[in-house]
Amino acid sequence: MASFSELGIHKNYIKGLKELNIVSPTEIQEAVIPVLLESKTDLIGLAQTGTGKTAAFGLPVLHAIDATNPEVQALIIAPTRELVQQIQKQLFKFTKYIDSKIFSEGVYGGEKIDRQIKNLTRTTHIVVATPGRLLDLVEREAVDISNVKILVLDEADEMLSMGFKEDLTKILQYNTKKRNTWLFSATMPIEIKNIVKNYMSKDAIRVEVNKNALVNENISHHYIQTTIKDKLNMITRILDRRPNERGIIFCRTKAGTKALAEQLQKEGFAVGALEGDMQQKDRDKVMRAFKNESLQVLISTDVSARGIDVNNLGFVLHHQLPEHLDYYTHRSGRTARAGNTGQSIALIIPGEMQKVIDIQKALALRLENLPCNSIP
Repeated sequence: MASFSELGIHKNYIKGLKELNIVSPTEIQEAVIPVLLESKTDLIGLAQTGTGKTAAFGLPVLHAIDATNPEVQALIIAPTRELVQQIQKQLFKFTKYIDSKIFSEGVYGGEKIDRQIKNLTRTTHIVVATPGRLLDLVEREAVDISNVKILVLDEADEMLSMGFKEDLTKILQYNTKKRNTWLFSATMPIEIKNIVKNYMSKDAIRVEVNKNALVNENISHHYIQTTIKDKLNMITRILDRRPNERGIIFCRTKAGTKALAEQLQKEGFAVGALEGDMQQKDRDKVMRAFKNESLQVLISTDVSARGIDVNNLGFVLHHQLPEHLDYYTHRSGRTARAGNTGQSIALIIPGEMQKVIDIQKALALRLENLPCNSIP
């Protein structure tokens, strides 16, 4: 395995990475960084959350910035406010020891636009944004993206499934001649293929990190056969056995998320819900409580969990299995980060065994049956 300096990363960045405990490159970083540092190219990276994508595109973006030029030179677009904040925070930490000052600004909905407009009047080399808010700022002429050299689309499939297709298309139509586009996505649905066809070079480099390695080998996978009526009882038993572990319970719907959170709160568990209809300030409050560990368990829909970056989660519980197989990987990958072990447990009701078989086949995994009377 190559080191960051062998990949071409400047030693001052490596110093910043060391402080973040990022010492050896992940698979996607090793595949992508040298290509992006050495050539002006379009790139398609197939990789899940938690594989180290932010550094994979973030470090080459930083290397490409001319700090003496005050214009916006790079644009990083991500689906959620949390992910935007996370990327911006990482970029800031990467640049701690570099000689020149590189400024990035995060813009997203749910926050006063006037403040963001004011912030953008300062020197800004990199804008990290959600699609809707970015488009709003561009149309108000509060940000000029006509000289952008690099456009990064992070979690592109998620942006489309969240309804950002129109906004993205408009953004992609700006300054198409001068820039390189780097697209990262966990899956390649037809709409992503269309973006690639319409807005990216036909010579774009494709990188796919080993699909089977994406479901982390430190995670053990289980299922428990139960009934709809007995699910709550089963969840309370699982949580009772894990008083000191933190985890996420995934539900398929907003209503289900809310209802389960209320039921578990009544049972005395320190849980909080994350769902799409929440006000941003309520969402931030739940996330703060989860990060500072005053909440033990987060209950969330798949979309609301995007951008959550919390280490030391002992387990992920699937209240229902997800509609999309890829989401199983996204969900499970929330645990066992940074070399730790974790457990993924799915609650299965009669008639759902076929789904378990499909997941095992598609992801080359084995889900062990946990008899109800031997819940660990």
